[in-house]
Amino acid sequence: MGNQVKRKHNIMAQSTYTSVVLAQRPKATIVPGETFTLKQNPMISEADLKDGQVLVETLYLSLDPAMRGWLNDTRSYVPPVQIGELMRGFAICKIVASKSPSFTPGNYVTCSPGWTELSIQDAKAVSLLQVPPQGKVTDALGVLGGTGLTAYFGMTDIGRIQPGDFVVVSGAAGATGSVACQIAKIKGATVLGLAGSDDKVAWLKELGCDEALNYKDPKFREKFKEATKGLIDVFFDNVGGEILEAALSRAKPHARFVMCGAISQYNNAKPVGPKNISMVIAMRIKMQGFLVFDYAKEYPAAIEQLAQWLAEGKLQRKETIVKGGLKAAEQALVDLYNGINTGKLLVEVKAEDAGVESRL
Repeated sequence: MGNQVKRKHNIMAQSTYTSVVLAQRPKATIVPGETFTLKQNPMISEADLKDGQVLVETLYLSLDPAMRGWLNDTRSYVPPVQIGELMRGFAICKIVASKSPSFTPGNYVTCSPGWTELSIQDAKAVSLLQVPPQGKVTDALGVLGGTGLTAYFGMTDIGRIQPGDFVVVSGAAGATGSVACQIAKIKGATVLGLAGSDDKVAWLKELGCDEALNYKDPKFREKFKEATKGLIDVFFDNVGGEILEAALSRAKPHARFVMCGAISQYNNAKPVGPKNISMVIAMRIKMQGFLVFDYAKEYPAAIEQLAQWLAEGKLQRKETIVKGGLKAAEQALVDLYNGINTGKLLVEVKAEDAGVESRL
């Protein structure tokens, strides 16, 4: 992807800043060194701001499975990233300069700057970062950010979780799946988590899952059949493919399938769907997709609830933080689809002790 220019601690002392742009569309998996390229840009400063804008420096970049879909030139919920265009991404940033009464230099915020060290943002598109009791700065991209909110709305609104439900979560050791498992337990369900390694299975049991299985185990299918002998009330799917097919075969009549993601198919040049999709008819399954953005007006109440559970010790989380700046982002995104992460995957663009005080 090219060489990143060595950076000074004070980015404003530099003559350029780095960004990452899409060089070519991948046909299947992302190809390090080909899919993206580093770009050096002339430095921007407070003088470039208009009224109501802020200049932000990126500290932590969120990596999410949905990013692979943004690279495809197909119709979706957002336009595809264009060739030569800045890669899209959500981040924790620091205000460097401001022409908005809402922010002052030094404030820590969340926004969508993309894969870049610096950017100019409209103040209306920036949120002041708030750290609750028992929380930390990076929770704003994880358990108290988009992934935690996805788990919350998916489980409570789409899944309509009820005490006594038997819930299965695929991709259960990921950022969204791990929170989904814990919300199901908080709501009184019995939970089976599915993950891709024995270490992740052990962590899911620490989180409180009643059972957890490694889908790479040669005996997974028979173990899954045994673990679901009571059949599934709610399936929270982050994986798709063969795992979805297995869940369909074990669904109760009127089961609720929460279609959150399909990470097993995102890099597949010829995506494969479940062969037994007719089980939706036979078992009268309610299978519904959703986007967390659909619930934007409900974010404050949901974050308050998640923060309360976090403070009470009812929610736990893990992070996998990749160091190396923007140059490391491309390989880290590849590794996301290979299951490198337990919990939330972040790229540290700039190391900094945020020291943000609790504001909740």
